[in-house]
Amino acid sequence: MKPLHRITRRQAFKMSMGLAGAALTSPRWLHNSFGATLPSAPVAIGKCAAYDENVLTALDSMFDQLGGIEDLVKGKTVCVKVNLTGDPRDVFAGLPANRTFHTHPKVVEATCVLLGKAGAKRITVVESLLFNQPKEEVLTWAGWDLDALKASAKDVRLENTRNKGSGKDYAQVKVPWGGYVYPAYELNETYTNSDVCVSIAKLKEHMVAGITLCLKNMFGIAPKSIYGDDAGSEDSHGACGGTFHRGTAVPVGTFSQELEPDSPRDGGYRVPRVTVDLVGVRPIHLAIIDAVESLMGGEGPWCKNPRLAGPGILIAGKNPVCTDAVGVAVMGYDPDADRGTTPFQECDNHLRLAAAVGLGTNKLSEIEIRGVPLEKAMCPYDSSLRAPYSEEFQRRFVR
Repeated sequence: MKPLHRITRRQAFKMSMGLAGAALTSPRWLHNSFGATLPSAPVAIGKCAAYDENVLTALDSMFDQLGGIEDLVKGKTVCVKVNLTGDPRDVFAGLPANRTFHTHPKVVEATCVLLGKAGAKRITVVESLLFNQPKEEVLTWAGWDLDALKASAKDVRLENTRNKGSGKDYAQVKVPWGGYVYPAYELNETYTNSDVCVSIAKLKEHMVAGITLCLKNMFGIAPKSIYGDDAGSEDSHGACGGTFHRGTAVPVGTFSQELEPDSPRDGGYRVPRVTVDLVGVRPIHLAIIDAVESLMGGEGPWCKNPRLAGPGILIAGKNPVCTDAVGVAVMGYDPDADRGTTPFQECDNHLRLAAAVGLGTNKLSEIEIRGVPLEKAMCPYDSSLRAPYSEEFQRRFVR
């Protein structure tokens, strides 16, 4: 295994300020309009010490630094994918889920306010909630003020996308480049009926994928009724371990045949590729990372060695690969690291896989950072201390 490698603040400064290297060539089998150079877009970093009115002020300023969002959303329908993994009633270190491992509702509210001001016609907040209770009840467990959310813009809706929800049927969407794992996926229609997609993630590591930011957040758009461990019913709400992580189960939908059935039955191989496939079928137009408060050591309190983290910032960009690359660097890691290198010790780097199919560059030297300089925003995590899942989690979910 390659030695663990971390980047220092000085190295981050040099990487972000250095001249771009030779143009990156896309694979010959990829048919896109990007040419030889991968797309890049500026990423803004803003200071935000607490979940109060500063969230709206910081995001407003950051969107201005990105050139505004009116051209992106005016007169359009928008879906806002949040990250509410696990049980919203879980508490870690005396703090609720939204202050440790969930997207905080204040970040969602502020985003909806600004989307509304920019002219969004309709905003639907989406997540695949692992519960059969009404979505409003689950969001209340998560500490959301639903009245405030619905008042944040003219038309704000909620959709639990673990099944077809309010849609008439599932949408079938082909992966533009042919797919890494499956050639196409089936989704709740909200994703395909929305003109614009916003992904709001938490700044976290992940036990299987190394890190989980705006790209990995889209892993949750796959309906549990088709891809879950108990798939086959609109009441299904199980995790997708058998299909996406281990490859031991077959989806119940139309596109059940894998492209490479002899590929490794290993989560470190499959999860990064499924992640990129799902970003392909539902592209992200605006990526926001909630790094006001978070945790390190994994994606939730069910991990064996989680610890509190307080970067005190927000990160936003119009290209999710670029945005995630900056997020990874804030954590003290190299966003272009190969498998075997921290934080991708036992998995492939899905940022590199996304770059390989033309979704964006993951090289800091090719990304313009606006607002707070990277070296002043860094809050180094320590992936080397990451431990296996807790015994309770393994008993319940890891088969």
